[in-house]
Amino acid sequence: MTSRPYLVGLIGSGIGPSLSAGLHEREADRQGLRYQYRFIDLDALGRAPEDVGDLVRAARDLGFDGLNITHPCKQLVIPHLDHLSPQAGELGAVNTVVFEDGRAVGHNTDVTGFTASFARGLPDASLECVVQLGAGGAGAAVAQALLTLGAGRLAVVDAIGDRAARLAASLGARFGPDRVTAGTPEHLPAFLGRADGLVHATPTGMAAHPGLPLPAELLRPELWVAEVVYRPLRTELLRSAQELGCTTLDGGGMAALQAADAFRIFTGREPDLPRMLADVRELAAQAGAPR
Repeated sequence: MTSRPYLVGLIGSGIGPSLSAGLHEREADRQGLRYQYRFIDLDALGRAPEDVGDLVRAARDLGFDGLNITHPCKQLVIPHLDHLSPQAGELGAVNTVVFEDGRAVGHNTDVTGFTASFARGLPDASLECVVQLGAGGAGAAVAQALLTLGAGRLAVVDAIGDRAARLAASLGARFGPDRVTAGTPEHLPAFLGRADGLVHATPTGMAAHPGLPLPAELLRPELWVAEVVYRPLRTELLRSAQELGCTTLDGGGMAALQAADAFRIFTGREPDLPRMLADVRELAAQAGAPR
């Protein structure tokens, strides 16, 4: 019997280099599904991030089964949804929307994706003291994942001080106020001086936003460095850290594993995790992205 078709998409800014379509469609092909993944790029459409609600409604009206949501809309989309999963509600960030019985339901697979990727890629990393750069939608998910993984102390740093403070307060209420502090980039030297590891969760380093998110001289060989950006897989931050001898984790594992969780939500089918982890490497290589 022929399976029903699936139509899903990605809403975000500068998403042309995204590997999401390839990840989803490859897995669908393996499972014999008719599955189309479309990009809804704010930049190409000339739309503002605040238009995300209109785009979600249009996708629902056009018969989409669901959407992935990326920078800069993971928090802006929330008022336009009918329901949130408990995890998305706690985080205040959504990266996956599924349309169920006419309702738009928000989920967050960034948390589970980062948790699984970190456990696979840095299983022996010390989590006594961790610095996270970025407190936006991805940052909220990654911070929760780090505390769930057992981070003893987490310093959240963001150029928008109020955003870092709000995230730290929210996490502190759930995990304990002594475990989370907030700061701005001027606090990075002090925070990193006593840290075991650094997690980067801002758009800097993406294909559309190249560069380093912090001064390279703040890195030191004893730090482990984990990246959320996956396009390219080898960002300038990871390249600088590796040259110093830091243990590193690229964003490919998180990208593949959060996509797998979203695929499960969209289709109700169990994805092949090892294959999707291989897919992200193959797709990056085909796109010419530095590895």
